[in-house]
Amino acid sequence: MDFAELQSFLEEKVSLYNHVSFIEHDPVQIPHRFSLLQDIEIVGFLTATVSWGNRRSIIKSAQKMTEIMGENPYDFILNFSSKYVESLHGKAIHRTFSGEDFCFFLHALKRIYSEYESMENLFLLKENETNFCHAIERFREFFFGENISHRSIKHISSPYKNSAAKRLMMFLRWMIRKDHRGVDFGIWNQIDQKFLSVPLDIHTGNISRKLKLITRKQNDWKTVEELDEILRKMDEKDPAKYDFALFGIGINEKSLFLKPKFIF
Repeated sequence: MDFAELQSFLEEKVSLYNHVSFIEHDPVQIPHRFSLLQDIEIVGFLTATVSWGNRRSIIKSAQKMTEIMGENPYDFILNFSSKYVESLHGKAIHRTFSGEDFCFFLHALKRIYSEYESMENLFLLKENETNFCHAIERFREFFFGENISHRSIKHISSPYKNSAAKRLMMFLRWMIRKDHRGVDFGIWNQIDQKFLSVPLDIHTGNISRKLKLITRKQNDWKTVEELDEILRKMDEKDPAKYDFALFGIGINEKSLFLKPKFIF
């Protein structure tokens, strides 16, 4: 399969999986229950934060957090009582993301919205930056502030430590991509989607290797950049759309690679 054939194959899979029907079984369904920009940001960020493991479990955990915040998460963030939030410390949320972590995240989000109208301001790229490596680190520094040693820091990965930062990249894809297909929100207007990367996880990583898009064995930030290089050649204006193809194949079409035409 040459470059043109591979590109055509991936475009076909993007069209198949980048569809509103994708929402029904994906954690993105949780922020889709809201319409206010800040509500979508808050619920999207928290949902992405717990997006590891089984998708049903992720959806259940994200639903648990939204039930605590109620119908107006933004209003909840701005006006919650510290005493009430601290009562969450003993509550189980999602695997290693505990009630204490959730409490810390709520306080951090309140600090963000006391200074900014939108979380977008914390992810703006600077001149000559071509991906979100430095922007994510700046976000982490603001989010944790003086609490850089807090136990919750493990829940926001750092590209500086060579993490693929899959969950943050997924959140950024949700917020930034504009294609009118109904899955991604595209509610941020100051950041060009051409700078997005595919959220690299075990599924997208394995399929990318099967298709010889990448050679590195680890799912880390260096591999994210390796994948960027070829996907941006396929579509320099919207490289992250190929996440739908790679993830969709990885979840639904693993047997595809048992066919002779896909043995490289």
